[in-house]
Amino acid sequence: MTIKQKTDISLPEILLTGEGNPTADRQVLRLLAEGQLLKLYQGVYTSNLTSPPEALVLRHWAKIASHLLPGGVLSYRSGYDAKPVEGRLYVTRGNRPRTLELPGLAIKIIPGQGAVEGDTPYKRLFLPSQPRWLLENLATGRGVSERVLPQDVLEAELDKMLSIRGEDRFNQLRDACRTLADTLGREKEFKRLDAIMGALLEADENKKRYGKSVLARAAGRSSDPDRLALFDTLFSRLRSEALPEVAATAEAGVARENFAFFEAYFSNYIEGTTFLVSEAEEIVFEGRLIPNRLEDAHDFLGTFQSAMHQPWRDQPANTADDFLHGLKSVNALVMQSRPDKHPGEWKSRNNQAGATPFVAPELVQGTLREGFERIQALEDPLARALMTMFIVSEVHPFLDGNGRTARLAMNCVLSAAGRSRIIVPTVSREDYLLPLKRLSGHADATPYLRTMLRLHDWTAAFDYTQPRHLLYEAFKRSNAFETDLRNFRLVFPEPHARSA
Repeated sequence: MTIKQKTDISLPEILLTGEGNPTADRQVLRLLAEGQLLKLYQGVYTSNLTSPPEALVLRHWAKIASHLLPGGVLSYRSGYDAKPVEGRLYVTRGNRPRTLELPGLAIKIIPGQGAVEGDTPYKRLFLPSQPRWLLENLATGRGVSERVLPQDVLEAELDKMLSIRGEDRFNQLRDACRTLADTLGREKEFKRLDAIMGALLEADENKKRYGKSVLARAAGRSSDPDRLALFDTLFSRLRSEALPEVAATAEAGVARENFAFFEAYFSNYIEGTTFLVSEAEEIVFEGRLIPNRLEDAHDFLGTFQSAMHQPWRDQPANTADDFLHGLKSVNALVMQSRPDKHPGEWKSRNNQAGATPFVAPELVQGTLREGFERIQALEDPLARALMTMFIVSEVHPFLDGNGRTARLAMNCVLSAAGRSRIIVPTVSREDYLLPLKRLSGHADATPYLRTMLRLHDWTAAFDYTQPRHLLYEAFKRSNAFETDLRNFRLVFPEPHARSA
């Protein structure tokens, strides 16, 4: 028999009973009796009578598990995956094992210690700390193998951590695992973990056990060959291109302050961190933090500080190590208020634009080092700057803030050489992003160079010494703030020193 759902009742897709509201519980049971709901499990109901129950449970697994097992800790491979895998979810809670069978999902309850320091609240559950899930996934014993990660996957994760975070952070993780093992009674698991981490840290043992390719990754030397080919395409073009010399016009005082303000404003706007200009002025010049937007305000302030002050403004790297350190420093400053994005740390998972993935995490450092060699081999400051921006953008080495980091790194090179920095106004967003995509996808550097040279010329055409409200009006007349990219194009101020 098909149950027909009334269309005049707007209900959540998942409804729960037993949460301390008897009136709401009675209403849910009444709707169930009327055929408006479907029971998925005791106390768990859905108003969606058309989708497969298995799909509904998986879509709302966190809400359901939080209701059924409040205070539980996602455990073993579920602690790593942070989601059901192959129809199973493992939760540590209570003192007896049992399984909750829902459509499409078996929740396996493992007796054990509840949340401890370092575990993170997630709805009414907890996500385990990294030390905890590492220890749990090295458990052995009868029936354990199905709920732990395969050891080669775990070892690959540890290898990636060493590659991305470096030896000091890796050893800090090791110490944290040692301490937690005492709390959880996981001394045996820590002994296995300690051996694996020690092997990764010992070059001789690594050679015997893991081979040269893993060692290269751990040292941050492996690189993305497809990206190197793109770098070479741009490098060759920049070496042969006759580039203009556009002198800096905003090096000190009010001019420098005004320039840094609008550079930060547009660089954040292009990434979706949008403020009114008046709000941005209050953030920078009055110390105001916009209610409910503290993170966005700190993003803006960090970008302004990077554009305004040394060393981020005008002290580019002389070595590959300094280049990597400088990028991490800038990203840490810009993204400092977003600890969930791990500011100043190499990304730990893949990121992508549309369907195109950026450089894999384990290849980030090696690819950046190769890119830096090409930057240093270019003589013209503008060529080095444009090479820098493309390399950072193409590698996308951080979880967030990559665009702002790339543009700040580009402008640092220009300021060090006494050249004008480059602003990318809102109206030129597509003119900026599409050439980057064209270069990345088709190895065609012409649109990228054409756009960046025009923006360089446009940026230097303003008088940054004038009061900020007059500079704002000049930018406004140039259509810089327009978001309707179909009907507005960038206009040069009049008069300007060079033609559009």
